[in-house]
Amino acid sequence: MNSFVIVCLDDDPCIIERLNQELAEFAGLFDLCNAYSIREAYKILDLVGRQGQQVAAVICDNRLGQDNGVDFLIQLEAHPATRHARSILLNDKPQLDSIMQAVNEGRLHYCLNKPWPRDELKQVLTKELTTFVLKHPGEDWLRYSQVLDHRRILNAHIDRQMANFRSGFIQNTNDLDDASLARQVTDALHDFFDGNDESRACRTYSANHLLTQEGQPNRFLWFITEGEVVLFKKDEHGNRHEVVRVGPGNLVGGMSFVSGEPSFSTGITLGKTDVIKLDRTLFNKVMNSRSELLPLFTNLLLRNFNRRLQGSIRTEMQLQQTLQSLDAAYQQLIEKEKMAMLGQLVAGVAHELNNPVSAILRGSDTLKHTIGKLTETQLSPENQTRGNVILQQAMQSRPLSTSETRRRAKALEPVLGDRQLARKAVQMGIDGPVHLDSWMLGQKKELKPVMEEWDNYYQVGSFLRSMHVCAQRIADLVKSLKSYARQDDETFHQVDIHEGLEDTLVIFENRLKRHLVTKEYATLPPVTCQPIALQQVWTNLIANALDAVDEPGEIQIITRFTPGTESLSPGNQSVDVIVEDNGKGIAPAQQEKIFELNYTTKREGNFGLGIGLSVCQQIIHHHHGQIRVESEPGQFTRMIVTLPLNGGVSRPGPAAHSTAPQEAL
Repeated sequence: MNSFVIVCLDDDPCIIERLNQELAEFAGLFDLCNAYSIREAYKILDLVGRQGQQVAAVICDNRLGQDNGVDFLIQLEAHPATRHARSILLNDKPQLDSIMQAVNEGRLHYCLNKPWPRDELKQVLTKELTTFVLKHPGEDWLRYSQVLDHRRILNAHIDRQMANFRSGFIQNTNDLDDASLARQVTDALHDFFDGNDESRACRTYSANHLLTQEGQPNRFLWFITEGEVVLFKKDEHGNRHEVVRVGPGNLVGGMSFVSGEPSFSTGITLGKTDVIKLDRTLFNKVMNSRSELLPLFTNLLLRNFNRRLQGSIRTEMQLQQTLQSLDAAYQQLIEKEKMAMLGQLVAGVAHELNNPVSAILRGSDTLKHTIGKLTETQLSPENQTRGNVILQQAMQSRPLSTSETRRRAKALEPVLGDRQLARKAVQMGIDGPVHLDSWMLGQKKELKPVMEEWDNYYQVGSFLRSMHVCAQRIADLVKSLKSYARQDDETFHQVDIHEGLEDTLVIFENRLKRHLVTKEYATLPPVTCQPIALQQVWTNLIANALDAVDEPGEIQIITRFTPGTESLSPGNQSVDVIVEDNGKGIAPAQQEKIFELNYTTKREGNFGLGIGLSVCQQIIHHHHGQIRVESEPGQFTRMIVTLPLNGGVSRPGPAAHSTAPQEAL
């Protein structure tokens, strides 16, 4: 049982379930209690009070059947178990008067609108629970630092420790600045070692003398009295970087001296430097002999630690700002590449739109004349009904090939005695035995004018089918172009990878129809990803393949699924998307550079900014995936994208679903 409790109050079990999932990270330090009504919540508060616990936070819906959640939060102060508890309102139907009342009375600390973003509740609770815990000085704050705001807790812990040290000492050093405090410590140490320095604690070093070495054990504490020392830190590549320079009054090696851990940095003197060098034995001897040094030295040591901590926090904040700037620049780079590619795509799509639009215009003109003939037909009611059947069939059937039409008309010609009538019957789909016996042979003498009238019905159905196909083609093109151009919402979704590939192929269809394109789609489960970002990857890879091949070329789009095994976790499941062409290939020396920014292999006459593959690589890495190239000059280029099934995000995935088998485009 923990000291503190988080109470979740909502009459919707789904909301309670989501709250429990998002609060799981806090469950090790806070007990989670669920209530579905205010009456049940009061029972929980009474139980918490009897167990000697305190409510740290209450998460409450604003509407609980006929009850008002805001009124419940306002009344919390009266209950002994909820004093100082932080309150969070889940709001789906704003009641501004009640909310303002709760705010004014100090009983509402945060308001979340349903549905709330995934990380917002965690951020709010981290802040509010930190505030609550720091109001309980009797608690061990450090045990909460891994889950809550570690900076605030660590700073508060240091301040509390310093206060405890000060309260135990006779002398108070709050009025001393750092220089005065360091001077007092220096004078006291020099007095101690004056005429009594057999261990040579007071030393003078020349430039480039090594005091501490990063990663190595350290048994000494250096107090700088004159001169300057520079501290270095190595990066992951082993390159050394200057961290800080310290002068008189500062300590070197303090952290490793106190904790016994290896040195965090390398300390080297910059010039002539006077120091007081203490090992643990000598340090204890000095402190035991000069009681006035203990409060001074302890305060100085804590101040050094605090300055280093503050410096680290400032550095981290600067790094965060730098990362935000880099992220903004990265987004601009992606948009720049996307707009450049979009300009090329629009020209091709505009050309591709021209054909279906022209077909629709021609079909509508023809329909105006043909429909007029249908309204003035002289056919009998029975033949009109048959004409309607022909119209419906024409709207749904696909035109026959020329060779098939010729073959079937040749077989029908002896029956009807007229080549043209036989050909029309085949085109209208009425050359079967049933149509011959009941439709045509019985009126063979008048069949020619009847067939001419039926041909009008067939033409109307055929043109309507053609216009529908053209309109669908236009819709597909517009959908694909809009899908590529719209902004990504920066959230991960579970999607069918093949949908993005198909949308991209539609955009390029005007160019792809001049080549042989084959698709080998495996059965893939949904992939957790940013679909718009990945569509930019597919667009770049297919565009590069088209630029690399001569007409007629060959392009393959292949997908593969690598399932997890009993020895592998679900995170090891992955999907491969392969785009292969039989173009000129890429030389081995170029293969190492194609992912560099501003590097392009485009041939003269082909547009290339040199940022496409660089952006693709960043997008794939953002999904915790990989992109690699295999190529033989003059033979082929194969771009392989490997994506983890969950995109680097821990999410459950639904069962796999099937997609189309291999087909030719």
